[in-house]
Amino acid sequence: MSFVDFQNVWLAYNDELLAQGHFAVEDISLQVDEGEFIAIVGPSGCGKSTFMKLTTGLKMPSRGRILIGGEPVTGPLKISGMAFQAPSLLPWRSTLDNVLLPLEIVEPYRSSFKRKRREYAERARALLHSVGLAGYEDKFPWQLSGGMQQRASICRALIHEPKMLLLDEPFGALDAFTREELWCTLRDLHAAQRFNVILVTHDLRESVFLADTVYCMSRSPGRFVVRRDIELPRPRDIDVTYTPAFTEIVHELRGHIGAFRNPDGKAAAIAQ
Repeated sequence: MSFVDFQNVWLAYNDELLAQGHFAVEDISLQVDEGEFIAIVGPSGCGKSTFMKLTTGLKMPSRGRILIGGEPVTGPLKISGMAFQAPSLLPWRSTLDNVLLPLEIVEPYRSSFKRKRREYAERARALLHSVGLAGYEDKFPWQLSGGMQQRASICRALIHEPKMLLLDEPFGALDAFTREELWCTLRDLHAAQRFNVILVTHDLRESVFLADTVYCMSRSPGRFVVRRDIELPRPRDIDVTYTPAFTEIVHELRGHIGAFRNPDGKAAAIAQ
């Protein structure tokens, strides 16, 4: 059974747009295996972030249905964690307390937080250590670099041990060197814990380096027009990004981005 299962999903943002047949995304069908890492790429405004909202239950489809872990999505999911381009750490809280925040506000952790705070703090410290932030637990966001803040943000998204991590352009604001460091951090976290990952990105190198499968979306209304399995062996080191095989895949995907839609307004069917 697929862990994520989209079945002919369409979304219009309100009833008026639905009546007019204006959709943000259309006819999305895909299945993601448990533990799989997928990346979504496409031109700006194509519906990548809308897809994320559907996956987390923040938006309900106008047509079709979505199953996560075999269960229909009927509202916001508690089994997912999210990180965005802006780390959004609370400036008055230490790194450790920022990471602990979800456990303070989300059940079933909230009701036991005071009693289990020491246990949860140890979990947070272990996560921070795994991403290279040991010794920074008591620092405040303004004392951290952008890359450190994003590492803390990813730890916050993982502190409640979600089955699925959703990342919306998480490294887009960082310099190239820091971005590649965080690719390796995410690679190692995924290899160790095998949670599902859905990554939205404009960076094709990032998608090919990290993902098992890359999906390309058409211009709005967005739909998947290409699925590309990334057969590069794991574990992947940054050196692989300089190989002909890697470059060939990146160029292939670049050719699909912003694919022209047919005159009747329908994008081509998904290609393997």
